[in-house]
Amino acid sequence: MRRLILILLLLCCSPFLYAQNRAKIDSVLRLLINGKEDTTQVRRYISLSASYVSTKPDSSLFYADTALKLSEKLNYDWGRGYAYRNFSSAFKVMGDYPQALAFLQKAKKIYTELHNENIIRSLQFAEATLSLTQGEYTEALKLFLQIRARQVSDPSVRPGSLYPFLAATYAGLHLPDSCLYYAKIGYQYALQSGGDPSWQLSILGDAYLQSGQPDSAMFFYKLSHKDGSEASDFINSAIGIAKVYKIMGHTDSSIWYAKLALKESQASSFRDKAIIASDLLGEVYEKTDPYESIRYYKLATAINDSVNGQQKIRQVQNLKYTEELRIREVEEKERESKAKLRFYLLIGGAAALLLITLILLRNNRQKQKAKTKIEKAYRELRETQSQLIQSEKMASLGEMTAGIAHEIQNPLNFVNNFSELNAELIEELKSELTTGNQQSAIDIAVNIKDNEQKIMLHGKRADAIVKGMLQHTRSGSGQKEPTDINALADEYFRLAYHGLRAKDHSFNVTMKTDFDASIGKINIVPQDIGRVILNLITNAFYAVNEKRLTPQPPKGGKYEPIVTVATKSVTPLQGGRGVMIIVKDNGPGIPQKILDKIFQPFFTTKPTGQGTGLGLSLSYDIVKAHGGELKVETKEGEGSQFIISLP
Repeated sequence: MRRLILILLLLCCSPFLYAQNRAKIDSVLRLLINGKEDTTQVRRYISLSASYVSTKPDSSLFYADTALKLSEKLNYDWGRGYAYRNFSSAFKVMGDYPQALAFLQKAKKIYTELHNENIIRSLQFAEATLSLTQGEYTEALKLFLQIRARQVSDPSVRPGSLYPFLAATYAGLHLPDSCLYYAKIGYQYALQSGGDPSWQLSILGDAYLQSGQPDSAMFFYKLSHKDGSEASDFINSAIGIAKVYKIMGHTDSSIWYAKLALKESQASSFRDKAIIASDLLGEVYEKTDPYESIRYYKLATAINDSVNGQQKIRQVQNLKYTEELRIREVEEKERESKAKLRFYLLIGGAAALLLITLILLRNNRQKQKAKTKIEKAYRELRETQSQLIQSEKMASLGEMTAGIAHEIQNPLNFVNNFSELNAELIEELKSELTTGNQQSAIDIAVNIKDNEQKIMLHGKRADAIVKGMLQHTRSGSGQKEPTDINALADEYFRLAYHGLRAKDHSFNVTMKTDFDASIGKINIVPQDIGRVILNLITNAFYAVNEKRLTPQPPKGGKYEPIVTVATKSVTPLQGGRGVMIIVKDNGPGIPQKILDKIFQPFFTTKPTGQGTGLGLSLSYDIVKAHGGELKVETKEGEGSQFIISLP
């Protein structure tokens, strides 16, 4: 894991590591000698500092400091910011991450004041890689995902350079599937861009190794090792091949590639990679040659004098002490019966090998049989599931079609009947007007007007059904956003009350709220959830009003309509937080015989013309689309409560 991160960090520095050659550095030095103190001179110092970042960080710091002093003298903010940026890069190469982060923040502050968005974005990317290096994987993932979110609207963000870092972050979070997914995408981008994919191949090798697939890891490591044009790619792939050989038990091959990586790392002044190669050699030699193991652990300790150095020293000392005890024990046993020990070891080893081989063969056969059975059962399950889904779709479609036809047919029958009746009345009106019977004509006209009112009423009824169906079947286009659910529920509670009061001035109800202040904001589509809450509250008002208008047997007091809206924070069994929204009334309740039908489209207990039967069905679908659940609890004569559960 540590090696993967260090590889990516070196890749961040690759524009300076390989793009600058000696001839360019010499030309910049000549310009510095003959130039005057101005902003152009500052840029030359910065360019020279950047050239030395990866190869000679001390020299990079010197020239960055010179550029900083001259920028302060000239009051040149751009130069100050870039000098701080080079300070950060040099300290990162040297392994001093706190200093690197401190100078990065200074540079970010300057360019924020200068409103230079391009450089700010590059500094954000550097901050993300720095978090990754220090093992702060959660913070790194947050920063990388923010950068990725800008890819669509910001063409300056190159996805090919982002996905390998995402792969490394997911590897640090021990999510090998996500690690492998982004490593593959990064490789495809490298191929499409026509660049050198060697380092991407090495990342793929790391991803497969993290996923527990050493054969696939070896394939990509060797491709990278073969085609790598840069020293870092050559070293990375050699280390990866050595690790895979170590896992496979090929000790000699692992040692050969690890030594090759160590030699190239020392020649190229890649201290971090030299540490990795030395550690790997120490691990490989532990079982075969303890003294060589100690030597390489000491070498790693000498290169890396950080906090991990003390741990390596203790590891070497413990290994040495353990090895001395083992040697003394072996010498004593050899003096007792050297020949007899070898004989028994040979027999025991052969028997153990034979037993292990038989067990592995038996287990392999059983696994093959079990795999065949599981695959067959899985195929049958998928087929059955597809059939059930199709049957359910057809049944739902038939039920929906029948409901639509039935609901629309009723108002259409009224429209047709009254239209025919009006046609007859108009003929009678003509006849009465012809004969001069004015009073009879007036009576017929009144009847025609009444019929027209009924036609209009049932036409609006059909229009409401069609609009409700369109709203029921449309695909949601709202965007989820953090929403204060308490404020939303309170707003619609009062909106529903004032809406009913505007229609019926005699309507009155006791409104109660019980909001959980610890909930905060949740991620929902506020318009859709607001529609659900409004529908449930309106239904509750309708229920208590109906009970108020219905004569009640005396039970010790006058009936007082009460509607309560409450929220509550809960912890679902599946893990994570959840929210419950409860709308409760003390109305007549819902009869048990219709309780299973209330969420069906077009089902309503309201009189004709007062409801389409689509409100609860639409609410149910909206809550389901949010990954939640809508259920009802009721008791006849005492009231009902609807409970919305949201993740």
